[in-house]
Amino acid sequence: MTKKSIAVLMGGWSAEREVSLSSGKSVITALQELGHHVTPVDVTRNMAHLEKALTPRPDIIFNALHGVGGEDGIVQGMLEVLAIPYTHSGVTASAVAMNKVLSRKIFEREGIPVPTWKVVSRTDTQAAHPFPMPYVVKPVNEGSSKGVSIIRTQEDFNRFLRDWTFGDKILAEKYISGREIQVGVMGDQAIGAIEIRPHEEFYDYTAKYTPGKAQHLMPAPLSPASYQTVLDLALKAHRLLGCRGVTRTDFMYDEAQDQFYLLELNTQPGMTPLSLVQEIAAHQGITFNQLIAWMVEQAQCDH
Repeated sequence: MTKKSIAVLMGGWSAEREVSLSSGKSVITALQELGHHVTPVDVTRNMAHLEKALTPRPDIIFNALHGVGGEDGIVQGMLEVLAIPYTHSGVTASAVAMNKVLSRKIFEREGIPVPTWKVVSRTDTQAAHPFPMPYVVKPVNEGSSKGVSIIRTQEDFNRFLRDWTFGDKILAEKYISGREIQVGVMGDQAIGAIEIRPHEEFYDYTAKYTPGKAQHLMPAPLSPASYQTVLDLALKAHRLLGCRGVTRTDFMYDEAQDQFYLLELNTQPGMTPLSLVQEIAAHQGITFNQLIAWMVEQAQCDH
């Protein structure tokens, strides 16, 4: 690989800032081991600071941001204006994937099953439960399971109302009792499915980023037919949104009905020591450094 000048965007101002910093740290180490000249950039809302950090202009941007501002098309649009090739998906795919309402409408229209859902306001939920308990509430535009709660009891509901900090719009969905299956896609190939068995109620933020909080089963122990089905669904979702580079798609699997339900597609999956895409890739014989090298090679602008 030709050695490049690469700026790694990390941090940001979303609820996933600490995850992004961890991803960025891992990426920087890999890029340095690959021999690239690396500039870490802790992104804030100060655009003058960002412009200065990107001067002189790098060859490539490795986007290790997560969440609002970094994963939703905003920073991608700025990089399109600057015409600097960047990793992961472009403006439109990033914006649509991050918006769980828009993406679910597309998935439903194209025959990909999703949980029964509705968008409600915080006031609506105070007046009446959106679904019979148990049900799930989550932000429309967040990742890493930030803000996700399973409402089983009135106490759960009261806690949700007290702690909610993600705006007036709430995505509510019927609870699906099942297995948590996640699929990694590289370019135009679904490379594998992993099952996550959290030790607590579900694969929440703590379970994702705390060692020992969840069991990872790679490959996911599914029948050959079911395994292929979930790979096909993830690749179809990736293509529908026009994604590129690496993505991870999260499913719930109702084993009794042999039915997968797509929860969300992540256009910038974590690169932390506990993140899943590199674990899926490793099962295919792809090292973390090889994964990062491939992502750098795929960096581009939309236009």
